[in-house]
Amino acid sequence: MSPLTSPQGALAALARSFAQWLAGWGRTVQLAALLSALALSPSSYRADSRRALARHLYLGTAQALPWFTLLSLLIAIVVIRIVLVTSHSYGLSQYALEMVVRVLVLELIPLAAAMVAALRCTIPMAAEVAALRSGGGWDALAAQGRDPLRAEVLPRAVAGSFCTLMLAAVSSVVALVVAYLSVYGFTSAGFTAYTHTVGRVFSPAVSLIFVLKIVLLGLTVALMPIASVLDAVPRRRANTSAELQGLVRMLVLMVIIEAASLVGNYA
Repeated sequence: MSPLTSPQGALAALARSFAQWLAGWGRTVQLAALLSALALSPSSYRADSRRALARHLYLGTAQALPWFTLLSLLIAIVVIRIVLVTSHSYGLSQYALEMVVRVLVLELIPLAAAMVAALRCTIPMAAEVAALRSGGGWDALAAQGRDPLRAEVLPRAVAGSFCTLMLAAVSSVVALVVAYLSVYGFTSAGFTAYTHTVGRVFSPAVSLIFVLKIVLLGLTVALMPIASVLDAVPRRRANTSAELQGLVRMLVLMVIIEAASLVGNYA
């Protein structure tokens, strides 16, 4: 039996793989924390930085917001209709609106907004950062006395987080409006009952969890892909690319955030 196929060799290889996995997570979290600190620093928003930030905010959000809002509108109409018809057939019409708000606004829309922001905004921006590093632009900025993290990475990270927040906010409002029109029609007679139901769902604890969930999802999709491509460890022996590893880490954190929100809302 060779050393590699022996139990001791297999355990040693597994231990090395686990240590490398932990080290990769540690470097990614460290870079994400550094970007978060830069985002909270007033010195990061000088005149030239503000122009770059405004450009990335517009490009990151304007590409996804119109069609995602339309898609959210269509999905909201379908889901709300299904819930209303099903609840009416079982004699549970009084719970239909609350169920719609909980399932659609609290759970589905934030996750969908985060995934769309990742696919349309943050992952392409992470690829741009990787191309900048491999093409020598990173060293060129450093030679000019400019911090590449502040000049190129921070605007993209802030734009990705903003894209998630904007998509979730606009789509939630659209879903609430569609829910009202589906139940009460084009009349203000049901506004009091509707606001009472929505207010009962969005209790102070649920509202806090909802806001924290969207913020954490926005930070996750904005920071994880970029932090992964900024990992300075050579990847010649890695089985997966930096972009794929960033996507996996992002999905893992999104699942953890969603699970924590479900526990906080319904436990």
